Amino acid sequence: MQRFDRYVLSQLMVLFGFFALVLVSVYWVNRAVILFDRLVSDGHTAGVVLEFTALSLPAVIALVLPMAGFAAAVYVTNRLSGDSELTVVKATGFSPWRLARPVLAFGLILGLILSILTHVLVPKSIEQLRLREQEIAGSISARLLREGVFLHPTRGVTFYIRAITTEGELQDVFLTDARQADRETTYTAERAYLLRDDDGPKLVMLSGMAQTVDRETGSLSTTNFADLTYDISGLITTGPAKRRRVEYIGTPELLMRTHQVAEEIGDTPGEVLEEAHMRFQLPLLALIAPLIGFSTLIAGGFSRFGVTKQIVLAIFLLVLVKLVESGVTGQVKDNGALWPLIYLPSLFGAAIATAFLWHAGRSGRPARRHAPAEGTAA
Repeated sequence: MQRFDRYVLSQLMVLFGFFALVLVSVYWVNRAVILFDRLVSDGHTAGVVLEFTALSLPAVIALVLPMAGFAAAVYVTNRLSGDSELTVVKATGFSPWRLARPVLAFGLILGLILSILTHVLVPKSIEQLRLREQEIAGSISARLLREGVFLHPTRGVTFYIRAITTEGELQDVFLTDARQADRETTYTAERAYLLRDDDGPKLVMLSGMAQTVDRETGSLSTTNFADLTYDISGLITTGPAKRRRVEYIGTPELLMRTHQVAEEIGDTPGEVLEEAHMRFQLPLLALIAPLIGFSTLIAGGFSRFGVTKQIVLAIFLLVLVKLVESGVTGQVKDNGALWPLIYLPSLFGAAIATAFLWHAGRSGRPARRHAPAEGTAA
């Protein structure tokens, strides 16, 4: 690539890094706040929150990458035009098509990055995220080991711990089990330990008392114990194993085993094909978005009043492309045979960029001078 191409491409990459960092930070922080509120309220540590936010990062990057590329192209083109650099380069004979070459190279780089994200990183991260969600759903430590809080791990059960020592000893334990219709039992213990064995987790209470109320007769029976083992596996409802989801199934499997995958996960073939082809469509959109921004601004030419109108028009055109994308995805989900419509937004965006570059080439071409007719005065 020539020096000008390398210069423009470097400017695009720097600005892309800035806009991507800002947009990812905004989306990621919003996601992290939601996860922090949900996970910490369930008793999980900050490390689990950090792990979950990190696993959600590839999907956030894939979401904002085309917008960051578009913003970088608009900003760099506006700055080159404002500094008259584009005017100087055009004077040397560069056509709009030639000026678009570094922008095209920039779009190809973004498309390659987004392809890696959509086909590899995003499915793997979502799969790992779902597995971790299923694991912590049955976390005993998160559900039960919380000091000074009355917990209700399941209907009819109340659990309380005054304090937990560094050795893992539970002090002043209170447990009420009212799940049986004919009686209610309340356990109190000075100390307790949480143990695990092959049959499930057990709560071993020491130096305590069990009080059972017969609801039919209203009688109360009291039993003092030195130690008592209570099975708490029923307090942790992990639920059935979750089946696979279309978001983290590999692209080749989605394309070659469409109907089998749809039957397995309970989706329609159209939804499976929509997910598979969107993984190709998003990289194409990352390629087209910078070209739309560049071509729209360069077609407007130089103006002392700036290019605000062209920037607004470029944003409107990108929104229009996204509206087309939203319109076709619903049709593909309803009818899988219409999957080629997934690529209509990219074709529409490419047509817009081509039309503006063609218009810029015609408007920048010098007008022909006609030779004076014979016999006319000079």
